[in-house]
Amino acid sequence: MPQRGRIFLATPGPTNVPDRVLRAMHRAAEDFAAPAFSDTASSCLEDLAKVFRTRGRVFCFIGNGHAAWEVPLVNLLEPGDTVLVPVSGRFSQSWAEMAECLELRTIRLDLPRDRPLDPDAIEAALRADEGHKIKAVLAVQTETATGISSDMVAIRRAIDAARHPALFVVDAIASLAAEPFAMDEWGVDCALTASQKGLMLPPGLGFVALNDRALGIAETCRHPRRYFDLNFRRGEQTYQWFHGTPPLQQIWGLRESLDMLFEEGLDEVVARHRRLADAVRACVAAWAEAGALALHCPIPEARSNAVTAIRVAPDIDPDAMRRLARDHYQTALGAGLGDLEGKAFRIGHLGDLNEPMILGTLAAVELALRRCGIAHGPGGLEAAIEALALDDAAAEPEAGLTPVADDRA
Repeated sequence: MPQRGRIFLATPGPTNVPDRVLRAMHRAAEDFAAPAFSDTASSCLEDLAKVFRTRGRVFCFIGNGHAAWEVPLVNLLEPGDTVLVPVSGRFSQSWAEMAECLELRTIRLDLPRDRPLDPDAIEAALRADEGHKIKAVLAVQTETATGISSDMVAIRRAIDAARHPALFVVDAIASLAAEPFAMDEWGVDCALTASQKGLMLPPGLGFVALNDRALGIAETCRHPRRYFDLNFRRGEQTYQWFHGTPPLQQIWGLRESLDMLFEEGLDEVVARHRRLADAVRACVAAWAEAGALALHCPIPEARSNAVTAIRVAPDIDPDAMRRLARDHYQTALGAGLGDLEGKAFRIGHLGDLNEPMILGTLAAVELALRRCGIAHGPGGLEAAIEALALDDAAAEPEAGLTPVADDRA
């Protein structure tokens, strides 16, 4: 049937691309060696360092988050080196699989899928490595498959408590510009992200930030690589930064998205994500009272501000509900992944998103639940609105804000 209006994109990636970013990308190609483009590209890489909150250097790669995963594996580690990967979901598992394919000895620390990463378990694994064979700890801050965010500060403390020299490498793909992140303050040696999440861009770019320690290791690393070689990309020519023809339109879009983030304020961006995530969680908690749905993560403070994973009862097909929401109500939701495949669905709430968009998404999901006959408690939308209203009431009033006159008298 004909569809009208805009799609409500509530997947955890890709996310909504703002009209401003789309307009910035809608321009003819230019000479990428000219100052107009090279200055823009340089400013983007410098400003991305501000988003990562690092004085280190940021590199850009034409590729998705999986491509960004490979960068530290071939620039900071030699073939046969050992890495420790705390596995708590599909994406940390995939990163471990990639490390194995690249001839790295991979120690998988298998952890519960409904809990954040356990710093004590990581510390114990490092203490057991008396010969310091482990060269890097690969940690995912927000496991997109489970909707759980882990405490990177606690993991840094665990590494330090074990007196272990391993590099600390963090996947911030789903967390950057959605959750707090402070690379230098947290003692992260290398962090990576991708364009299609909190940065509000189309898929296609991966970004990797390295501190001086990591950059020094990359200079002498002998792992076979070419396209991902950071040493080549540290050259002076624009084509070297991208190892060939740059993605011009994507970079112009990136410049606009960074401007939007800085206009809002990085702390305010994180606060907005928390506020919208709280509304989703309040709604799901009300739905869960009927017993057929449940928030996957039982620990409130570990629930991600980027995506919420919702488990369903064994007799429910969440994918049928998702198809109905997509095809009938133009609302795209995330599927259950890994251990949650066929057992959960996910609501993404990151990127270019506001209150009406999240309320519209929740209303469409409730319609789909009703039409599929999935039991859900009443008052979900009211709970979301109440969560948003309470947050607004607690916020500082804006300068010059005046009440709207009540003309019902």
